[in-house]
Amino acid sequence: MATTGLVMDELFQQHVTGPGHPECPQRLAQIQEVLTSRGLADRCERIEPKPIDPDSVLRTHTGEYVERLAGACASGESFIDTPDSAICRASHEIASLAAGSVLEAVDAVMAKRVRNAFCAIRPPGHHAERDRSMGFCLFANVAIAVDWLRERHGIGRVLILDWDVHHGNGTQHVLEADPEAMFISIHGHPDHLYPGTGFAEERGIGHGEGLTLNVPMMPGVGDDAYRDAFDRNIRRVLDGFKAEFILISAGFDAHRQDPLAPINLETDSFGWMTELLLDAADGHCDGRVVSVLEGGYDLDSLAESVALHVDLLLSRTTGV
Repeated sequence: MATTGLVMDELFQQHVTGPGHPECPQRLAQIQEVLTSRGLADRCERIEPKPIDPDSVLRTHTGEYVERLAGACASGESFIDTPDSAICRASHEIASLAAGSVLEAVDAVMAKRVRNAFCAIRPPGHHAERDRSMGFCLFANVAIAVDWLRERHGIGRVLILDWDVHHGNGTQHVLEADPEAMFISIHGHPDHLYPGTGFAEERGIGHGEGLTLNVPMMPGVGDDAYRDAFDRNIRRVLDGFKAEFILISAGFDAHRQDPLAPINLETDSFGWMTELLLDAADGHCDGRVVSVLEGGYDLDSLAESVALHVDLLLSRTTGV
């Protein structure tokens, strides 16, 4: 049986965000150390990073924004659009590499070279809007992958589950009128947490109405509340939508040790959420899952959660 694909390369550490920035290169260094030392990386098939074709970026982002990002990086600006979105001279190149690597993972799954894949990439993507950067994110990696699945592989029904503690406003806004893409986000309540979007009343627009499901969680909740939210709101959608492909925006910043949000999940919480997504994929789309790193800013809990996540992806390829 095909194994799990893994995008993991030190090139992504060249996106330098500056002293004290939480979305730092050390995040990937810690993930790489743990996956390697525990033998998980060796059990995966490595997927080589490849820059995205500019035309593919322009299907999701405006030309004005892409040119502005490239120019800001080339001129040595320290951020774009908001001080949170720190950049360096290499950031446009690395963002292009990150987005392209997700498409490489999608291609590998569709070609059955791997059964599923995890993309340990940065910068993250789920806050990036069509025409601007937000919240550390430069290109909307997962939303770009939805378009790629349509254009390159003829996949219509794509389900995205975003469990990052911050609402995936960029992914939602790109896809909210899409008649076939289901976007689910479970996140800290927008009354209390950045970016202030993701209320339950946001359900999509136009032909996409009803295909956005936001599940906001109040500060201080932990594993029991998340399990209840999945049981009441999310399981039925995973079963009912019958996705042809599943994408995970895998942020690990709802962990109780994370400094950026008041949600108290345990490492094991990301395990059972992973298994639910894998069960849905096994039931509806031949196990096709690509998981993409978003947030997670406590280095130890991030690496531990990613290791569990990758181990469970591997378990569906080996049967053990």
